[in-house]
Amino acid sequence: MSPASFDKKRVADSFSRAACSYDSVAELQRGVGHELLKRLPDTKPPVVMDLGSGTGYFTPLIKQRYPQAFIVSLDLAEGMLNYAREKRPLDDTAWLCGDAEALPLADSSVDLIFTSLAIQWCEHTDNLFAEIARVLKPGGQFVFSTLGPDTLHELRTAWAQVDDQVHVNRFIDWSDLRHDMPEILHVDSLETEYRVCRYARLRDLTNELKGIGAHNMNAGQPSGLTGRARIKAFSEAYEAQRHAEGYLPATYHVYYGVLTKRQTN
Repeated sequence: MSPASFDKKRVADSFSRAACSYDSVAELQRGVGHELLKRLPDTKPPVVMDLGSGTGYFTPLIKQRYPQAFIVSLDLAEGMLNYAREKRPLDDTAWLCGDAEALPLADSSVDLIFTSLAIQWCEHTDNLFAEIARVLKPGGQFVFSTLGPDTLHELRTAWAQVDDQVHVNRFIDWSDLRHDMPEILHVDSLETEYRVCRYARLRDLTNELKGIGAHNMNAGQPSGLTGRARIKAFSEAYEAQRHAEGYLPATYHVYYGVLTKRQTN
């Protein structure tokens, strides 16, 4: 289970509102997704799912990689799906609004699942992996990237000097993710990467988080307006972390994994 609870309706609504701005500010997300594409298998899967497909940026790239495949592009945010369907229409593709923890698909119906920076928004990762195991065919693969707990630690450090409230999304550690995976899912590979984004101004970072719909959505977040004095203290605390080369860092802790559903006797 995630270390902090996400309100799924808020998550869906936030990403739906960000549909039109997402692609313009999602450089980190594209970079991670392109890295994940390198881990796709050299097979010819008949059915592929793009799970948490967002604006549909990667769906055409998956189709290009597997032209013979029927693609299921699924996302929790209806606004994202509507944008993807309009901007990136594809043949042999179904656009589904659904929850990764309760997939609207039949048992053993998918050969390959690709998901990049989406499953960190799941509240119960044991449910997520149970669903992945259910819909994958025996021998099918789950290729994923997700965020680890060190993500945006600079942001968390700065806020910690202001108050003890939850200001930054918290993400689950690999050991906890592994604990939630059923035995039928074999871990073929797991890699960790730290990506450091550079910003001239703190406002550039906060505007980017807002633009992709990934601002604070944890339970326990502060309510009401944040006072000017607290904002000033937060800004000064973040500014103290400015790199000697002149930029403000924002670190993303990324996991890349490949799982295979074991063959059953």
